[in-house]
Amino acid sequence: MTDAERFELDRPGRLRGRVAVVTGAASGIGAGIAEGFAREGADLALVDLVDERSAGAVLDAARAHGGRVSFHQADVSDESSVVSMAEAATAAHGRVDVLVNNAGIFTQSLLEDLSVADWDRVLAVNLRGTFLCTRFLIAPMLDRGWGRVVNIASQLGQVGGTEVTHYSASKGAVIAFTKALAREVARRGVLVNAIAPGPIRTPLLERETEQWRSAKLAELPIGRFGEVGEVVPTAVLLASEEGSYYVGQTLGPNGGDVML
Repeated sequence: MTDAERFELDRPGRLRGRVAVVTGAASGIGAGIAEGFAREGADLALVDLVDERSAGAVLDAARAHGGRVSFHQADVSDESSVVSMAEAATAAHGRVDVLVNNAGIFTQSLLEDLSVADWDRVLAVNLRGTFLCTRFLIAPMLDRGWGRVVNIASQLGQVGGTEVTHYSASKGAVIAFTKALAREVARRGVLVNAIAPGPIRTPLLERETEQWRSAKLAELPIGRFGEVGEVVPTAVLLASEEGSYYVGQTLGPNGGDVML
C-alpha cells in the first residue's frame, strides 16, 4: 500500500473517498459547505465566478483538512463555461460523486420597477445555472449508479416575499426541478434533493435593505437570522450515505419561517 493510499484510509469522515463539486464556493453558504465537506473527508472541486485569488480563504480552509482541492472559475449561467468546468473538474479528480448547486444571486425590486435584464440575470444564474451544472455532471453519476445532487433553494421559493418576485420564482423553480429530476434518476442510484434555508447571515443577506431585514427578522419564530454553520450539516447529510432515503425532498433550516 502506498503512503497516499494509507493516508486516504486514515482520513475520517462521512464523505471520505467522495469527490464533490460545490458552486458559488468562494463565500457564504457555499464556502461553509466546502469546508464542511472537507472536514468530512471529501475531495473538492470548488467553482465560483471570482478568480482563484479571491477564493483563497475557502481554498486554504478546505485544504487544511488534507484532501485534494481544485478551483475552477466559471459562470454557471454560460453553457460553454460550465462544460469547461465539468471537464476540468473531472480531469482533476477522476470523477465527480456529489454536486452542490449553490451559486446564486439576489437583487431586490418591486415587480413594477423590475427591469427585464434583472429578471433574466437572476433566473439565468439561479435556475439555468442549476440546470447546466447538473446537465453536464450527472451522466457519469448515472453510469456508475451512484451520485448526489444537492440544490440550494430558499424558503422564499416556498412562501414568496415582497420585492423578490424574480428571486422567489427562481428558487421555487429549483424546488420543482429537484422533484422532477429526483423522479427521473432515483432508481439509477442518483439522489436529488434541495435545501431551502431561511435568511442566513451571508453577503446575500447583507445586500437586502435594512427595512427588509428588519421586517423579516420580526416574522421569524426563532427571533434571529441563521448562521452558515446551521445549514452545512443538512448538506453533509444529503451528500452522504446517511441521506440514502431522501429523494426529491426540500429540507428547511429556516428558523420556523416555513413550517410544513
